[in-house]
Amino acid sequence: MKKRVRIAPSLLSADFSEIGRQTETLEKAGCEYLHLDVMDGIFVPNISFGQVVVRSLRPCSKLIFDTHLMITDPERYIKAFADAGADIITVHAEACPDPAGVLRGIRALGKKAGISLKPATPTSAVIPLLEYADLVLVMTVEPGFGGQKFMADMLPKIRELREAIDLSEREIILECDGGIDILTAPRAAEAGADLLVAGSSVFRGDEAANFLLLTAAANAG
Repeated sequence: MKKRVRIAPSLLSADFSEIGRQTETLEKAGCEYLHLDVMDGIFVPNISFGQVVVRSLRPCSKLIFDTHLMITDPERYIKAFADAGADIITVHAEACPDPAGVLRGIRALGKKAGISLKPATPTSAVIPLLEYADLVLVMTVEPGFGGQKFMADMLPKIRELREAIDLSEREIILECDGGIDILTAPRAAEAGADLLVAGSSVFRGDEAANFLLLTAAANAG
């Protein structure tokens, strides 16, 4: 039986003066995940927010906080984000000298551990780490900015990781982030993604209606 594909709205595209209302609206619409992009201006050329925002939002929401650390030396901040209320903490393979150790550290804090890879990074960088991971995140844009066009040449990478995860017989979420909209969501889902991060395509107009439309599109196949 095919898994239901889920949409994780990206907080980066929300109206920060309306975060509480928007997340509540999405939760009432059936949303389960909220994607939190943390950027340091070094690993990626932009700065977003840190653990203070996660901590302040945590009491207001029951959503699963899917926290994506696009930062250098992420191991320094794992505990801070865990304490702030992150449920999933994802680090980049490119940012960790010892990614397996970082993933083990995340799990030791009682959180789900994710590993992400940039578009230029081959799947061989993360497949050996599947035994330590609860989530694998494929970037379908260059990380650092919202609103970029979906990179269709990442679809084979999603398929390859889907096959590796299935062969591992482990419950690992395969996530896709970048350029997800009504047209690209079905393509990413068909390639094998379980969880799709969507920013401007959700937080533009009626976020609940947009969320439901994307969810339907991703599960139409």
